[in-house]
Amino acid sequence: MSTLNGKIAVVTGGGSGIGLAIAKRLANEGAHVVITGRRQGVLDEAVAVLGDAATAVVADVSQSSSLDALYASVQRRFGRVDVLVVNAGGGVHAPLGQITEAQIDQQFATNVKGVVLTIQGALSLLTPGSSVVIIGSSASIDPGPTMSIYGGTKAAVRNMMRSWITELKGSGIRINMLSPGPTNTESLRAAFGDKAEEGLAFLHAKSPLARIGEPDEIASVAAFLAGDASSYVNGVELFADGGASQA
Repeated sequence: MSTLNGKIAVVTGGGSGIGLAIAKRLANEGAHVVITGRRQGVLDEAVAVLGDAATAVVADVSQSSSLDALYASVQRRFGRVDVLVVNAGGGVHAPLGQITEAQIDQQFATNVKGVVLTIQGALSLLTPGSSVVIIGSSASIDPGPTMSIYGGTKAAVRNMMRSWITELKGSGIRINMLSPGPTNTESLRAAFGDKAEEGLAFLHAKSPLARIGEPDEIASVAAFLAGDASSYVNGVELFADGGASQA
């Protein structure tokens, strides 16, 4: 029997891409998954895929009032959160000299402020044995050209996590960061625009495994960190990138 059987999981940004893949994996392992996102239509499509093992709540992680409403809903229906996957986030590519104030604000609001508010808001629902999985990025140590702000937000979260695990000493709550490398999602292809094939070829060539990741591969690592198999793993940044950021 899976260690996630009967668990209550919340996955922010769970309507598409890596977030949806994680939600599928957790549901397949027996968890009831609450997915969030800002677009009702996307969430409705995701729930149709996930079935009865999922519930959707519209929420904007950059707004504490929105998260308060999310957790109030979870409290009323389930009373607790066993697994919190902090996945909502995004990046904007821009080289130094062309980075706008709006781009900085947008990325820090979601990728840093949003992570803080998401975890802080869930504390009263997390119980001993709960697992928090923050979805980071290999850009935290290897951002590459035009990704300085995005990489900076992910590095900031890594350092905040190191502080949080000491503050939560004795609570039984674990926090780990899963940092994927390039993964085969629509958002990755969209980031390259009309040069998607060239971009993907570059990423394949950079990888020691000569390929990029698949969402299901990232989801399997998230499920490991969420479950009891990782019960003594706390405060790590686990890279799932085929070794690309280490090469």
